[in-house]
Amino acid sequence: MNPCRTASRGAAGRAHRRRAWAELLRLPALFSVPGDALAGTAATGAQPNARTVLAIASSLCLYEAGMALNDWSDRDVDAVERPHRPLPSGRIRPAAALTAACALTGAGLALAAHAGRPALAVAAPLAATVWAYDLGLKRTPAGPVAMGAARGLDLLLGAAATTGRTRRALPSAALLGTHTLAVTTVSRQEAQGGSPLAPLAALATTALLTHVVTHRPSDHRGATAHGLLGARATPPPGAALGRKPTAHLTTFLAAAYAAATARPYFHAALNPSPPLTQRAVGAGIRATIPLQATLTARSKGTATALFVAALAPLGARFAKKVSVT
Repeated sequence: MNPCRTASRGAAGRAHRRRAWAELLRLPALFSVPGDALAGTAATGAQPNARTVLAIASSLCLYEAGMALNDWSDRDVDAVERPHRPLPSGRIRPAAALTAACALTGAGLALAAHAGRPALAVAAPLAATVWAYDLGLKRTPAGPVAMGAARGLDLLLGAAATTGRTRRALPSAALLGTHTLAVTTVSRQEAQGGSPLAPLAALATTALLTHVVTHRPSDHRGATAHGLLGARATPPPGAALGRKPTAHLTTFLAAAYAAATARPYFHAALNPSPPLTQRAVGAGIRATIPLQATLTARSKGTATALFVAALAPLGARFAKKVSVT
């Protein structure tokens, strides 16, 4: 036996297994996860800290748990519709995928607990929503709503871990959840194609969200001060100048969000075939990043928004190697 040839086959086998797990876990989609916690943190007016990092790590684990559980649950359907997927093709055993889902869920909850009780109080229903969606809800009309709720809870996880409070992050969570609901609705027909109504609705949702996020959130403290001091109350010097860069950045990022989805959704509406629908779903998933960045910027988290936005080209680059759908 040739040792070199044996070693070469062993290396090829390991690379083959790594590729299979990358496909199962849809690794490029991970770039869309950190922005949830960072947008939630920005919505509270706080700066990211060590607990924010724990929230991001928890989110990554729970997201990947959902990916593994999704393919485990769909293994019989995928054997017909997507026989190339890791489980039906035999590259990964179903038991290994289920074990990974359980282990990742446990790790995600443990990380959230380490970030504090408020974080765990959000992570627990987030994990429950992920499992409920994968094990049954995704086959019902409630599926897109459940997925949207999971994304919204993920944003709230960042707020809860960083500050212990979530109330101020609820509007951002609702906006992000609405986007996810629209993408999930389109994804329900990516295997066999279907009606143009879903991508048209997603296109309208994108336009609505773009309009909403480009309007600066009302400053409740400023409104209160105006009410107490009367019409003579004026903003501090330089406040208007400080708002302009933030407003410009928010508008730019919102435009990037709209541009990321407009053409794929429109093409899928004109021809709702599986390839174009899958392309629209992939675009919707990647567009989550500029939306997160927009939500962060409108909450005056300029530096954090730029960091989140920088994840978009990285996600797009790796998505060329491994599909996010």
